Amino acid sequence: MEENAASASRRYLTLTLGQGSCFAIDIFAVREILDFTDITRVPHMPSAMRGVVDVRGEAVPVMDLGQRLGLGPVEQTINTRIVIVEQPADDGKVRLIGALAESVREVLELDDASITPPPSMGVVADTTCIQGISRHNDRFIIVLDTQRLFSLDEARENAADAPQDNAADAA
Repeated sequence: MEENAASASRRYLTLTLGQGSCFAIDIFAVREILDFTDITRVPHMPSAMRGVVDVRGEAVPVMDLGQRLGLGPVEQTINTRIVIVEQPADDGKVRLIGALAESVREVLELDDASITPPPSMGVVADTTCIQGISRHNDRFIIVLDTQRLFSLDEARENAADAPQDNAADAA
């Protein structure tokens, strides 16, 4: 029993963003993975919020993870996926949100001890959405904090700081 406590591990769904960078989210937050489908735009939303998709009759908001993390928008390809994530809501219910990613790779088990805090970049960098960084098969995996990543307050703050793309809204 003591060995298990000392080497606790968790399972993570890995996905790619920003030309192949590998990110991970806790598998227990993932409800399902959808192929890319039409996203209905909603007016006056932060740039990272792409719109809503229909998930069994429910309108589920979709956040572009590339935009949210400052890596640029996710481009639609044959590998593009929408990861439906469950988030606890203030009223005690579960809120669904879609996470748009370039691709979904695999489910990995990472030891908690192998996840280190994000390194200091020497500049002011927003790392609030990053739980830590780990290594697997000679590549870095950035472990995301889904509570902060999908926080509507933080998305609104980022939208206020980001330049508005009115040309895309007019199209």
